[in-house]
Amino acid sequence: MNKNVVVYSSNTCVYCKDAKDYLQSIGVEYTEKNVSTDMAARKELIKKGFMGVPVIMVEDETIQGFDKDKIDELLK
Repeated sequence: MNKNVVVYSSNTCVYCKDAKDYLQSIGVEYTEKNVSTDMAARKELIKKGFMGVPVIMVEDETIQGFDKDKIDELLK
């Protein structure tokens, strides 16, 4: 089963790139919401209570930052 994965990122965030590279390396499709260029995504993120990126949503679970172990756990 493919889980719904959304990555909130920005243009200058190294950890965002690492997270996206990791997801691609394990074959996980995701939707990227870039808060640098997408004001709606930025507002969404702030509404959820986050000020920094990356924020990775796996279904209803939220991971703040690039936490490989947590990503693996939620994708099982």
